[in-house]
Amino acid sequence: MLFSSFESVLNKYSPSPRQIVLAFSGGVDSRVMLELLCVYRDTHPQHEYLLVHVHHGLSSNADSWVSLCERWADDSAMPIHIERVTLKKEGESLENAARQARYDAIAKHLKPGAILLTGQHADDQVETFFLALKRGSGPAGLAAMPESRQFSNGTLVRPLLHVRRQDIVSFAEQQGLDWIEDESNQDSRFDRNFLRNEILPGLSARWPGFHKAVKRTITLCSEQESVIDELIVGKMNEIVWPDGSLDLAGLSWNSRQVAQQIVRRWIKQEACIVPSQAQLLELFDSVIPAAEDANPLLGIGEWQIRRFQGRLYLVHQVKDISLWQSYLSLSQVTELPDGLGMLSLFPKAGGNLRLPVNGETVRVMFEPSGLSAKPVGRGGSRKLKKLFQEYGVPSWLRRRTPIVLFGDEVAAVAGLFVTDHGSGNQCDLLWHKSGYTTVNR
Repeated sequence: MLFSSFESVLNKYSPSPRQIVLAFSGGVDSRVMLELLCVYRDTHPQHEYLLVHVHHGLSSNADSWVSLCERWADDSAMPIHIERVTLKKEGESLENAARQARYDAIAKHLKPGAILLTGQHADDQVETFFLALKRGSGPAGLAAMPESRQFSNGTLVRPLLHVRRQDIVSFAEQQGLDWIEDESNQDSRFDRNFLRNEILPGLSARWPGFHKAVKRTITLCSEQESVIDELIVGKMNEIVWPDGSLDLAGLSWNSRQVAQQIVRRWIKQEACIVPSQAQLLELFDSVIPAAEDANPLLGIGEWQIRRFQGRLYLVHQVKDISLWQSYLSLSQVTELPDGLGMLSLFPKAGGNLRLPVNGETVRVMFEPSGLSAKPVGRGGSRKLKKLFQEYGVPSWLRRRTPIVLFGDEVAAVAGLFVTDHGSGNQCDLLWHKSGYTTVNR
C-alpha cells in the first residue's frame, strides 16, 4: 500500500528519464524512502538514482551516521555523496541555518530537470501548520507544505506527505529496517520539537479527530490560495514588464488589498519567497511612496525590493566589487567578478572603438567615482555618476556595469556608450552576459 502511494507520486513527476535524488538523513522517513526507492528503481530503471547525506557536524554521532548511511547505500547498490557543511548561525535560528545549509549542499548535485525527494510526512504537515499559525500567517502559510515545488534546477517532491508517521514506522518495523535516531529530536528548545513532543500529543489525546481536522483546514487554505492565484495572476501579468519589474502606476489602479496580493505573488514568482505581512506594510508605507529622489529599498532574506523610475525591482543581494579591476587584453576573454559574465575586446573592421596605441594599457573596472567621460555625439564631458543617471541605469547597477579605460581615460561603458577618447572603427567591445551578448555600437 505504501509503495503504491510512493510510486503514484513519483510517476506524476517523472514522465521521462531523469535524475532522482534522495535527501538521505538516515532517519526513519528517509530510511523507508530508500527501501521504497530501491523497489521503484527495479521497475523504473530508466532513471538515474543518487543519495545525498549532509553532515552538519552538530552531533557527536555525526561521523557514525555517515558510516551507517554509506553502509545502507552500499547494501542497496545506490550511489551516495556525503556533504560536510559549516553552519552560518548569525541572525537566524539553528533550525533554519541547518535546513538552508542542507538544501544548498544538495542543490549542487542536481542535474537539470532532477527530482529531489524529501521525507516530510503528514505529521510534519500539521507541525508546519502550527508554526505558520504562530507567525500569524494567512492562507498561504496555513496551506503548509505543497506536495511539490520548484527547487534549484529541478523539482522538490514529498512522496510521503499524506502518510502518518506511525504508518512509516510500522512499515520500517515490518521490513526489519534499522535507522538513525537523532538525539536533537528530543530537544524541545526547538520549536518543531516542542510542538511534536509536548503540544500535539495532548491535542490528539483530547480530540482524536484533531489531526484530520487540521488536514481539512490545510486543504481549504490551499484551495483558497489557488482561487486567489487564479484571480490575481492575470492582474499581475498585465503590469509586469519583460525584465520582471512591476509597474507602480498599474498597481495603483487596484485597491490596497488587491495591490498587496499582487505584490506578494510577484515576489513569490520572481524570488520563490513569501513576504510577511509586516514586510508588505513597510513596502507600501515606506518604499513605494518615498520621494522621487530617494533610493528606497526593503530587504527580504537574500533579496532587496527597490523602486526606480516608477517600477519595483527584485534584486538579489550581491558582493561589493567596486575595488575590482583587471587588464583587458586584445582578442582575449576576461571573466568578470560575481557572475557578471565575460568581457572581450575584439578587432573588427567597422567596429566603433579604436585599437589601443602602443604602450596604452586597457583596464576594466566598476567604480565610477572620480571618472568623467564624453560619449560620442554629446556636447561635453560629465561625471560618470551623472551619465549613469541620464542613461537610466538603476542605482544598484551603477557599480556593476563594466567601465573600460584606455590609459587613464574612459573609452567605453559596456552596453551604454563609447567616448570620444575610445571612438574608432577597428574593434568591438563585447559583454557576454548570462544568456546574451551586449555589443557597444
